[in-house]
Amino acid sequence: MPELPEVETTRRGIAPALTGRRVDALVVRDRRLRWPIAPNLESAVRGQIVRRVGRRAKYLLLRFDTGTAIVHLGMSGSLRMLASDTPPAAHDHWDLRLEQGVSMRYHDPRRFGSLHWTAGDPDLHPLLARLAPEPLSLAFDAEHLFRATRGRKAAIKTLIMNSRIVVGVGNIYASEALFRAAISPFRAAGRLTRAQSAALAEAIKQVLGEAIRIGGTTLRDYVNADGAPGYFRQELFVYERGGEACRVCGAAVRRREQGRRSTYWCPACQR
Repeated sequence: MPELPEVETTRRGIAPALTGRRVDALVVRDRRLRWPIAPNLESAVRGQIVRRVGRRAKYLLLRFDTGTAIVHLGMSGSLRMLASDTPPAAHDHWDLRLEQGVSMRYHDPRRFGSLHWTAGDPDLHPLLARLAPEPLSLAFDAEHLFRATRGRKAAIKTLIMNSRIVVGVGNIYASEALFRAAISPFRAAGRLTRAQSAALAEAIKQVLGEAIRIGGTTLRDYVNADGAPGYFRQELFVYERGGEACRVCGAAVRRREQGRRSTYWCPACQR
C-alpha cells in the first residue's frame, strides 16, 4: 500500500502540472472504487481551476474555489500525468482532463482507492476529521508520543500505526523507525521511557523524510507521477529482510506476524 512518503512524492509530482490549470472534464470509467464515486462529481469540478494540491495523511487534496476533491490511492492506486488522447489501459478508472490536452489518470487494479468531493472544510470531512498530527509537523514530537503511550498495553509498532496517534506511519516505515530507535516492535507502548519516545519520534521523522527525498518505496505496485518506482527499498534495514544478516550487527533479521501484518526486527539491536 502506498504510505505517506509515496503519497507525498505523488503530490509533489502532480502539483506543478495541476496548479493553476482549468479542468475541462472529469471522465469516470468505473465508479466502483472502495466507495462509489458520487454522480455529481463530474459537474462539481468541470470548468474549475485547481488552486492547490495538498495532502493530509495519505489523502491528496485537490483544492478548487468551490470545494475539494479528496483522493486516496488505496492498496495499488497511482496517478500519472499524460496526454489526454492516451488510450486507457485496464484499471484506468478516471481521468481529470485539463486544458491544453493534459490529463491526470488514476490507475488502480484492486479498486481500493477512493475519490470524494466536499464543498466544506476538508479537515471536517468524516475521513479526515479525527486524524492525528502529521509526523513531520511540529505537533508530533517526543512529548506527544510519550503522552500517547501512557497506560497503553498495545505493542508500540501497533500504536504508531494508529492514525489517532500519528498519521501516515505504515507497516514499512514503522518497522524501519523502530529499528533506528533500537526499540522492539513488541514492547508494550506504556513501557517506553521519555528518552525512547524521543528517539522513536525522531526516527519516524528521519525515515519518512529520507523516503520522501528518494521518492518512496516500491515493493510491488507503486510508481510516481512520472511512472518511476521509489528507491527507498534499497535503504531498508529490516523490512522484507527476514533471515538476512542485520546491516548493523550481523544477527539474523527475524519476521513475525503482528496484527495480521509482517513485522521485521533485529533481536540483537532492538530491545
